[in-house]
Amino acid sequence: MRSVLSTLLSAAIAAQAVLASPIRARSPYSVKETHYAPREWTKLNRANGESLIELQIGLKQGNFDELERHLYEVSDPEHERYGKHLSAEAVDELVKPTKESSDLVHEWLRENGVEDLSYSSAKDWIIVRLPVEFVEHLLDTEYHNYKHEDGHVVARTTRWSLPRHLHAHIDTVQPTTSFFRTAANDATWVNAPAEVPASYQKPSNASIAAVCNVTSVTPECFATLYSTKWYKPQALKKNKVGFTNYLGEIPIRPDTEIFLKKYAPASVSSAKSFKQYSIDNGPVQDGPLTYNQSTVEGISREANLDVQAISGISKLTPITSYSTGGEPPFIPDPSTPTNTNEPYLAWVNWLLTQKSIPQVISTSYGEPEQSIPRSYAERVCKQFAQVGARGTTLFFSSGDHGIGGTDKCYSNDGKNTYKFIPNFPASCPFVTSVGATMNFQPEVAVYRASRNVSGVFRDFYAGGSGFSEYFTRPKYQDKVVPAYVKSLGGLYDGLYEKKGRAYPDLAAQGLYFAYVWNLTEGVISGTSASAPLSAGIFTLVNDALLASGKSPLGFLNPWLYSKGYKGLTDITNGTSHGCNVDGFPVTKGWDPVTGFGTPNFPDLVKLSGADCGW
Repeated sequence: MRSVLSTLLSAAIAAQAVLASPIRARSPYSVKETHYAPREWTKLNRANGESLIELQIGLKQGNFDELERHLYEVSDPEHERYGKHLSAEAVDELVKPTKESSDLVHEWLRENGVEDLSYSSAKDWIIVRLPVEFVEHLLDTEYHNYKHEDGHVVARTTRWSLPRHLHAHIDTVQPTTSFFRTAANDATWVNAPAEVPASYQKPSNASIAAVCNVTSVTPECFATLYSTKWYKPQALKKNKVGFTNYLGEIPIRPDTEIFLKKYAPASVSSAKSFKQYSIDNGPVQDGPLTYNQSTVEGISREANLDVQAISGISKLTPITSYSTGGEPPFIPDPSTPTNTNEPYLAWVNWLLTQKSIPQVISTSYGEPEQSIPRSYAERVCKQFAQVGARGTTLFFSSGDHGIGGTDKCYSNDGKNTYKFIPNFPASCPFVTSVGATMNFQPEVAVYRASRNVSGVFRDFYAGGSGFSEYFTRPKYQDKVVPAYVKSLGGLYDGLYEKKGRAYPDLAAQGLYFAYVWNLTEGVISGTSASAPLSAGIFTLVNDALLASGKSPLGFLNPWLYSKGYKGLTDITNGTSHGCNVDGFPVTKGWDPVTGFGTPNFPDLVKLSGADCGW
């Protein structure tokens, strides 16, 4: 590995000697970004300079404003262009960097001896694998190892620099200052028996009461509760739904087959037919979990939940599983045992290279917004906008710790200010964020108190809720969010950003899902469950649209906030919880706990304009 570093450094020195270092001569370095390490991370020793990292350089996009205009026009049900989604080529053309930006950045890399480059489809991202020591030279910085309180270790810096003339042409470079954990939003309580919530009331509807057990909620309950039970898909050759996997998660086919045989036998073929894609060496497999995977690693609870929640309700709609590894070819060592890549970007940039993508994709992962530098979060969010412009709905779970968890609500600005902590990507305005409910008639905002399970403290569980610190409130929220904020009467002023993008947008069941893991049936909870369940339901709405010869819903929020909300059942009980307070209250109409409420499938289909003869 030392020879690789020496070769790169020698090439850089030689190039600068021949060309008299024109970049450095005309533009000295200055700091481009500073970002503090969150409280959960502890700074250790210097990072191993020989370890390779995959550096992602985000060039300023040429015409994102125009892309955003197109996105809102094709997503607005009142606009004449509604449903006329953009092609992959059209999206790339709008966001590709200008020739000036591209030329200047390539010149800088070439003068530093960096030649082996790869690109995103629009060439707005340059990806290069380099040793840490060389990146330190390139960005005039120092990497240290940082350890998360859960033991996870990454190599990061808290500031990095660029030649001054490149500041306007490069938005972000990572991994540098981002402290991703990419945790799955599941509130699994290991070895904890399911309990009937204190607020539970027996459903008055006999059909719901007959199939809905609050301690093990099944596809038949969801289909009855959300009225999808009697719908027969008509566009299975056109319609698709997908979900993402990170952190080594793999959907297990034998487990899914057991689940579907018991709870949705008509869909059992989905266990063998769903497609798997590996991105950045993400794992895929067809057989059961091995002993090591189930006993030592304990993986695939999240992946199994996703595929089973979707297949249990989407009725044979083709499913695609994306597994993103994000592990560049570096040599692990005791000081840097884990990968240093950024998974959301790796996945979405790969997706944007595909000519055909599912009309709905669910992601059950997220993390505190402040763990990610603003510049990087903004660019990843823009990549999601590109997916929406192509006609795909992106569902993201809102999180499982309300407005910020217990004793964890402090700012990441070096001052440790007490404040609520929003989640990303749920806070991105170009995705649809999904909160969670429990019980059946009425459904209420999900909540389960903290407790000690087998000697291990488990924090409370409540659907992620809040207002972004990074993204301003989008126009589609202007009719409902200011009214909600005003109704609070000053409650929690100063603890959240009133003008930020508020979330979630809607909700669905998220407590005690029946599922199968390692050939054994159990239950699992979290907005990780609510997101794929919502994805499955809206996939059926798309089926009705496609069968009617119409376009899929695509970027959902403009439709949802203008008319689609009428197809949701309003939730009026509960609070968000977190940060050692009760949190935001659930109210009539939209609220930042359950959004507009939970799906009513027949009403959603009617509002979508699908011609189903209903």
